[in-house]
Amino acid sequence: MKVIFLEDVRGKGKRGEVKNVPDGYAQNFLIKNNKAMLATKKAMSQLKGQQKAEEKRAAEELAVAKQVKEKIEDDKTVVEIKSKAGEDSRLFGSVPSKQIAQALDKQFGIKVDKRKIELPEPIRALGYRNVTVKLFDDVTAKIRVHVVEQ
Repeated sequence: MKVIFLEDVRGKGKRGEVKNVPDGYAQNFLIKNNKAMLATKKAMSQLKGQQKAEEKRAAEELAVAKQVKEKIEDDKTVVEIKSKAGEDSRLFGSVPSKQIAQALDKQFGIKVDKRKIELPEPIRALGYRNVTVKLFDDVTAKIRVHVVEQ
């Protein structure tokens, strides 16, 4: 029986795939639990329409990510974060990705999710750092972060 997977099923198929599966498995598990639907002509054309819409949405997101990358990598875009530090320029505490995201939004109006900021470990010293941000699948940008003493 030919079915269209509505969600990922481990070992069988991914969302949007069309596959042949045993009749009993399709009727008793996949269709019953809304994990797949019967691959009729109507369902196939509906699937193609959904895939086109997803591709269009992904292209729009990619364009937006490229624009944000240009703003972030502009020479004038330096995120300045004030923090208390000791005599040897080591911070009392650290600067996590959440604080970088908030400062970027406050200073330049660029909203970036803190989970997309790739900090291997929090910043613990004064000075400049280049921090990588993954905006989209193939689009990454570098934010210049300047930690200054308060």
